[in-house]
Amino acid sequence: MCGRYAASRGPEDLAGIFEIEKWEPEETLAPDYNVAPTKEVYAVLDRPLKDAEDPRPVRQLRKLKWGLVPSWSKTPEGGARMINARAETVHEKPSYKRAFSSRRCIIPADGYYEWVTAAAERELEGEGKKKRPRKQPYFVLPADGSVFAMAGLYEFWRDKTLPDDHPQAWWVTCSVITTEAETGPLAVAPADGPRALADIHPRMPLMLTPDRWDSWLDPSRTDVEDLRSLLAPPPPGLMRAYPVSTAVSNVRNNGPELLKELEGPEEGTLF
Repeated sequence: MCGRYAASRGPEDLAGIFEIEKWEPEETLAPDYNVAPTKEVYAVLDRPLKDAEDPRPVRQLRKLKWGLVPSWSKTPEGGARMINARAETVHEKPSYKRAFSSRRCIIPADGYYEWVTAAAERELEGEGKKKRPRKQPYFVLPADGSVFAMAGLYEFWRDKTLPDDHPQAWWVTCSVITTEAETGPLAVAPADGPRALADIHPRMPLMLTPDRWDSWLDPSRTDVEDLRSLLAPPPPGLMRAYPVSTAVSNVRNNGPELLKELEGPEEGTLF
């Protein structure tokens, strides 16, 4: 799954990476090293500009809320639960299938956090232990330091309780697509810890390599089977993972120190 990630790159950097044509300075976000659901995040999307005479899609950097609210939803309350969409079923689930066919985006990140689900922990939970052991968080990122481009969907939702000219009349929300975690060896693995992403958690965000960016963002591509071919996992061996402080487990903590690599799992945590 993807429940937390880090995003420190600014608009100027992202504009160069993704060849952004349009972004609004007032939508600039501060670097965030502990992005959690319901926060505002950057998303790259191709869409015609509002009220423009030219109907061609323009690559934009937009500020969206993480947690998708379907256009048909009566309230936005379910958005916090729709932070992830499974690649295996995204084309058929009512909440995601319309966005999958025409409203796809890329959610840029430095990498994502995942808390290990270890065999020892599963055994304790199976025995009915009331107190859950502390999980060791890992930071997962491209081994070459490039942007982690997560496949995403976005949606528009109209709050009908507000007038048309109200700044919060329209919500633009997004979701990260996830896939099965890689079982092959990490490009760089911790000395004492998991050797593959699947050793940390069975799911991972679907990373799009640069050769798929244009195809994924193209709103003219609407054939479901054609689009499903873009959901194939990236080549293996591109990622690294390392343990980080359990401070990241508290959403109130935020700063570059959360990305500091530890020599090994913190005392009292499980792997």
